[in-house]
Amino acid sequence: MTHAKAFAKINIGLLVGQLREDGRHEIVTLLQRIDLGDDISLEPAVELAVEGFAEDTIVRAALESIARAAGVEPRWRARIEKRIPVASGLGGGSSDAAAALGLANALLTSPLARESLHCLASDLGSDVPFFLESGAQLATGDGSDLEPVELPTDYHVVLVVPTGSVKVSTAAVYRAFDERGGGEALAGRMASFRRVVERLSRPEDLGALPPNDLVSSPLAERLRAMGAFRADVSGAGPTVYGLFERKDAADAAAEELGEVGRTIVARPVAR
Repeated sequence: MTHAKAFAKINIGLLVGQLREDGRHEIVTLLQRIDLGDDISLEPAVELAVEGFAEDTIVRAALESIARAAGVEPRWRARIEKRIPVASGLGGGSSDAAAALGLANALLTSPLARESLHCLASDLGSDVPFFLESGAQLATGDGSDLEPVELPTDYHVVLVVPTGSVKVSTAAVYRAFDERGGGEALAGRMASFRRVVERLSRPEDLGALPPNDLVSSPLAERLRAMGAFRADVSGAGPTVYGLFERKDAADAAAEELGEVGRTIVARPVAR
């Protein structure tokens, strides 16, 4: 049996452009792993089985896709131990899928090339290729075009998942974005985003990146009032994060905001 940790991510800034011909939107975002993660295990089996998380569809799809690409039967048993909140904007499903692809590839007699894995990952979802890489990445295009970025990691992340929040589908979030006239010309804003990224040297410099175009939350303002040098919604939400220099300030914010939902204090994962 082989094992992998499937880490969550946060989006540090998210710019969204027009709808592409392939049905996805043009985006620019910084993707950073954090040390909150699911555990994925995989072993040979008589037939495909995914255990531990009844709601899974993407790990099964990942294993079926790599089996087709490799010309083999998907004879594996996967087990998912969930710790990342479900449908939270933290990329848990995408990370699980990437971990499953990597584990299955390692069990193949003739493993697929890196480029082939990336293509399979992209077909599963625009976030999935990121989780095949290490370190922070600048994601462009539909989110699957990736460039490694050296980011400061000496800070603490407070995650707030509001109680009773029901996440609508990511597609519905983007549809609402289009309906309110989002997607202004991306080129100039992308250039500004890149300039900020190029100047990053201290954790607090991350505060200069623009906020999430898709969704916002009043909880971000509360986190900033508690000392966060950056606070925003991750992905399509509903999770809100705050970045803090000091652990004691992060712990205090997490305790206070426990009244509005589940809170988690995490750290960014370095390369």
